[in-house]
Amino acid sequence: MTPLSDLRVLEMGQLLAGPFCGQLLADFGADVIKVEPPGVGDPMREWGREKSGGKSLWWPVVARGKKSLTLNLREEAGQQIVRELVAETDILVENFRPGTLEKWNLSPAALAEINPRLIVVRVSGYGQDGPYADRPGYGAIGEAMGGLRAVIGEPDRPPSRAGISIGDTLAATFACLGALVALHSRENTGRGQIVDSALYEAVLGVMESLIPEYEITGYVRPRTGSILPNVAPANAYPTSDGREHLISGNQDTVWKRLAAAMGRPELGDDPRYATHSARGENQADLDELIGNWSATLTAEELEARLNEHSVPNGKIYTAPDMLADAHFAAREAIVRLAHPTLGEFPMQNVVPKLSDTPGEVRWVGPELGEHTDEVLTKLLGRSPEEIEGLHEAGIV
Repeated sequence: MTPLSDLRVLEMGQLLAGPFCGQLLADFGADVIKVEPPGVGDPMREWGREKSGGKSLWWPVVARGKKSLTLNLREEAGQQIVRELVAETDILVENFRPGTLEKWNLSPAALAEINPRLIVVRVSGYGQDGPYADRPGYGAIGEAMGGLRAVIGEPDRPPSRAGISIGDTLAATFACLGALVALHSRENTGRGQIVDSALYEAVLGVMESLIPEYEITGYVRPRTGSILPNVAPANAYPTSDGREHLISGNQDTVWKRLAAAMGRPELGDDPRYATHSARGENQADLDELIGNWSATLTAEELEARLNEHSVPNGKIYTAPDMLADAHFAAREAIVRLAHPTLGEFPMQNVVPKLSDTPGEVRWVGPELGEHTDEVLTKLLGRSPEEIEGLHEAGIV
């Protein structure tokens, strides 16, 4: 038994924020039925820089463990199928622009009349209300409005971005959290509710003390490149073989161990570096000091020395490093599944790990409409003749 195997989820979003929420729920066993437009499907089927045989390498990950149901939601017959499915659904996930469900006569209020226990998860750029609610909102805009873009990058250059769609996945993760909280609440009240996850608010939610820093002290966090101001040492340092190696020794006791690893234990009690505040004030000098030392060692030698002294450190991993790493293998952090055309397909495993009821990646993202007939037959009792008629009418 996976922990969510008794739940049915209807995923009606596309691209990334809604589907990533669905992915998280599917990872722990929920029966996720993904609704896609007939003939074209979710644009995620085409996204991703690298393809193999013309197929997206992103789609098998974000759609893993889901069933694909094609459905034309702009037609009344398609909307009626949603209403029938909702009667036995626990969670509906959507990330359309606010008002879209209402336009399709599928408002949360209308769906609650069919199933009062339904939880409707709505992911959008700005939330379901407020003066910006009607604006189109993508993850990048949420990252900017939520404060993340302003602090990423070098101080003398324009704002940078993370190399992944972090705004979308943050909003989706908070949406998944909201869905599970609403499920717990439903145990007490017997009723579902709306989960409203805004991209910009999800980003804002992880911005630490950025707001009170300004409100109370007038400090506006700038871009600081590879460091956090006054948190030292914590940076990437050079090695003799041309690598960059992360060292994090910003706690007083860890700094003493780092000083010992450097062969200079006296620096552990040096008043310029002995306390967190002192190291912050002398951050640039300290980074130069450590960099000069690390540059005398290869990355392998540096890692061994730091591990010997219990100093947190690590190389900056890329995909080849992950696939070759013994810890990744021991923890099964990467799982391999069969793909119908690409053969063995590697991807990241389920996070987090549960001791008694762990999640599982059950299959890669499905072909478009792969489960349409199954859903219509098994869940809604449609006859083969009815299903054929829906296909011919372009409803599914």
